[in-house]
Amino acid sequence: MTLLADPHLRFEPVVADPAGPRELVILGSTGSIGTQAIDVVLRNPGRFKVVGLSAAGGRVALLAEQALQLGVAKIAVAQPEAVAELEAALKAAAPAGSDLPEILVGPDAATELAAMECHSVLNGITGSIGLRPTLAALRAGRVLVLANKESLIVGGPLVKALARPGQIVPVDSEHTALFQALTAGTRQEVNKLVVTASGGPFRGWSRERLAGVTKEQALNHPNWAMGPVITINSATLVNKGLEVIEAHLLYDIPFERIEVVVHPQSVVHSMVEFVDGSTMAQASPPDMRMPISLGLGWPDRVPDAAPGCDWTRAATWEFFPLDTEAFPSVGLAREVGQLGGTAPAVFNAANEECVEAFLQGRLAFTGIVDTVAKVVSEHGTPAVGTSLTVEDVLAAEGWARARAKEIAAG
Repeated sequence: MTLLADPHLRFEPVVADPAGPRELVILGSTGSIGTQAIDVVLRNPGRFKVVGLSAAGGRVALLAEQALQLGVAKIAVAQPEAVAELEAALKAAAPAGSDLPEILVGPDAATELAAMECHSVLNGITGSIGLRPTLAALRAGRVLVLANKESLIVGGPLVKALARPGQIVPVDSEHTALFQALTAGTRQEVNKLVVTASGGPFRGWSRERLAGVTKEQALNHPNWAMGPVITINSATLVNKGLEVIEAHLLYDIPFERIEVVVHPQSVVHSMVEFVDGSTMAQASPPDMRMPISLGLGWPDRVPDAAPGCDWTRAATWEFFPLDTEAFPSVGLAREVGQLGGTAPAVFNAANEECVEAFLQGRLAFTGIVDTVAKVVSEHGTPAVGTSLTVEDVLAAEGWARARAKEIAAG
C-alpha cells in the first residue's frame, strides 16, 4: 500500500476546506522548517491561518513573537521550565486586554496539539520524538504535511496502518520532487527512483581525509541552511540514507530500484526513470519554501512561494556516482530498511547520539557512521510484522542510544 494518493488523481483533502483560509498547526515552529513555513503563511494571509504552534522551548522569545503575530489559539511547549518565560513574553508583547493563547506543557503537548481541529498538521519536529505527533495527526484525520522523516522511518508499519491514501504530503525536497515527477506515468511504468544528494561539504574527500573533519567544517553546508543535526546528517549522507528508506515507505518501490546520485548544485531535487528509458526531473533553486508551500497548499500550488530557475543565465548541472567507500551510510540504511521492524529505529537513534557526540568533540566524524553500524550489527535481526508497537520502537531506541553512548565514550 502506498501512503500517497495516485498522482494521476487530484488529492482529496481528508478534512474539507473551510470557507476561509486553510487552518494549520505547525509543530517545531522555531526550527528551520517551522520558520520558513511561517514565512509562507505570512505572505499568503488569505490562504492560510495558523491555529496552533509547538516548540521545544529553547527559543521562547521567537515562539511568543510567532504566536502573537499569527494569532494562534494554542501553544505547545515541551520544556516545563520555559513556560514562565513564555507567559511573561506573551503578556509583555500582547495588546492590553487581548486574549492570550492557551499553553499546553510537557513531552506530550505536541501530540495533543497535533490532534486539534484543523485542516493540516505540519510536523517540522527534528528527530524520532515526532512519531507520537505524527500518529496523533493521522488518527485525528488531519492531513499530515510531513517534514519529520524520522517518524515515518522509525514507525513505518505504525504510520502505514493509520494513514489513508493521500493523507500524507511529504515536505522533503527529494520526496516532493518524486511525487511531482511521478505524475508523468503510472506506478507500473516506474523503473527506478533517483534521489539526488548535494554531496555535502566533503564531496570528493577520501575516507582518510574525512577522519580529520572538524565540527565547523561539517556545519558549513554549501547549499542549504538547516539545523545542526540535519546539517551533520547531510555531511555524513545519513540524511540520504534516511530518505531512501522514506521513499521506499512512501512509494512502495523496492530498495534495489531506488538509487542515489550526487548533484552538487542541488537544483534537480530527484528524478523518476520510467520503463521506456525516459527520466522526469523536478528542478528549482535550493529553497525549502517551495516544497513547504506545496505541502501546505496541496493540491494547489502557492504562487511566488520561492524564486524559480533563471533561464537567462548559463548554468551547468553535474551528476556523479555516490562514493560508497567514503560514505557508507546509504548502503547501511538500505540494509536497515530491508530488515525492517525496529532496525530503522536503532539506526536513527544511534545516529542522533553519535551526532551529538561529534558536536561535543567526543567522536570523530567517521566514527559517527562506524558507531551506528556497530550498534545496528549488535541489535541483530529485529522482530518484524504488524505487531510492532510504539513501545517496541521506544525500547529499541533507548537501547540504541545507551549503546551508542558507551561506544562513543570508548
